[in-house]
Amino acid sequence: MIFGEMTPDEAEGAILAHSRKVGSETFKKGRHLSAADVAALKAAGVATVIAARLEADDVAEDEAAEALAKALAGNSIRAAAPFTGRANLHAEAGGIVEIDAARIAAINAIGEAITVATLAPYESVTARQMLATIKIIPFAAPRAELDRALEIAREGASAMTLHAFKPHRAGLVATQLPDTKTSVMDKSRSILDARLAAMGSTIAREIRCEHNELAVAGAVRELLAEGLSPVLIFGASATVDRRDVVPAGIAQAGGEVLHFGMPVDPGNLMLLARHDKTPVIGLPGCARSPKLNGFDWVLARLLAGLDVTPADVAAMGVGGLLKEIPSRPQPREGTRPSPASPRVAAIILAAGQSRRMGGPNKLTMPVDGKPMLRHVAEAALASSAQPVIVVTGDRATEVEKVLAPLSVTVLSNNCHKQGLSTSLRVGISGLPDDIDAALICLGDMPDIRAEHLDRLIAAFDPEEGRTICVPTVNGKRGNPVLWGREWFAAIKETKGDTGAKHLIGEHADAVCEVPMPDDAALKDIDTMEEMERRRGK
Repeated sequence: MIFGEMTPDEAEGAILAHSRKVGSETFKKGRHLSAADVAALKAAGVATVIAARLEADDVAEDEAAEALAKALAGNSIRAAAPFTGRANLHAEAGGIVEIDAARIAAINAIGEAITVATLAPYESVTARQMLATIKIIPFAAPRAELDRALEIAREGASAMTLHAFKPHRAGLVATQLPDTKTSVMDKSRSILDARLAAMGSTIAREIRCEHNELAVAGAVRELLAEGLSPVLIFGASATVDRRDVVPAGIAQAGGEVLHFGMPVDPGNLMLLARHDKTPVIGLPGCARSPKLNGFDWVLARLLAGLDVTPADVAAMGVGGLLKEIPSRPQPREGTRPSPASPRVAAIILAAGQSRRMGGPNKLTMPVDGKPMLRHVAEAALASSAQPVIVVTGDRATEVEKVLAPLSVTVLSNNCHKQGLSTSLRVGISGLPDDIDAALICLGDMPDIRAEHLDRLIAAFDPEEGRTICVPTVNGKRGNPVLWGREWFAAIKETKGDTGAKHLIGEHADAVCEVPMPDDAALKDIDTMEEMERRRGK
């Protein structure tokens, strides 16, 4: 890669390394300088710029990041579209992420251009949580280095795999001493219920019994006979030896004590046992609290279908000091872990009257064998946007028929004759409260694909000020546009048939232009002539 100071003429086709004010416009870092850009630089009196020019053995940053992200993504992991050399991996479900740390380290050691940052191995995650980010540091990666990284990523099993939580019907034994308070047992049960519920499982049956070996053995046998798994045991008194009441009761029931204790604090006094294939766990006293402890790590692996061995427990010591880390996310407390992929919805505007079409509702007219609107709806559903909302108005019954049986939410705009702004208002008002951004899509753009939408979603980053993401084709702006939630109130205040275009012009610093691979973002269909041209291609 050639990098350095260039005259405007030398910089044509190169990548701008630093944002630069050019007249009334700001050319942002990463812009591919066109002939028109060169002319603008000259007109503004700019003598030189810092830019980068790729050579034959370079792989452009987005291409390199996307290739490595896809190579690393294993089961139930989604690779997001790349932007500015970054591609993120996200969990498609709640579970445990297994990471081959040695292979990730090997990739990071190849050279300076390629970096991979991940969560810790075997961390519990929720759906949509970010698992890793692949970042190409300069504007391109050397092809030889990328090829080596891909080779490592593809060796054997996936370097990153998500083991999704599976629903379990667990059994609980809770022992009692004469002075054990029922309220304490009830609270412990409630906290344990919440732990399992956060991972999609339940306690199917609880047996309360005396704190002695025979009673524990009988209760364990009873729960095993019902096929419950795992079997969890809350002792009224802490287990202090592998020959104590709880482990002795497990052994008498035919189970095997695999390991007592763990190098995690809190959680030292956890007991790991097994009866045939059913895990049996003696809970440490700290499990009566909702705070993170070693039992959480073991339980999460079991509910994700992973076996837990004494060697696994022994390996938990590094990173196992939890007492002074109160900020660790607790999924059972209902908070969304960070970082997480933003929740982006898609709003498809389909309320127009098709006046320029001269009669029929254009959205129901066939294009490539299916109604025009259906193309857009299917593209939105295939993207990472969720939910997909369709705003109808004119001839709503006809329009809604072409959407069946797609999983979209249909909202009716009874004021559609007052202009596009009314549909925007209906769509934004219908969004769930936890939506971070919305793609505003037009129902008459049948060539829009999930790829276009995912590129816009990948570009959205409020922390970096990218809250309005606009697709471009050779520098020309098109649709759909992605809007961060900070703009929702302003969008709802728009009037007439022009939509929210004025907000783009008034807030240039928040606008991120996203280059598209083709001209679909510029092509809508308004007239019969345009329809015939599109059908004929």
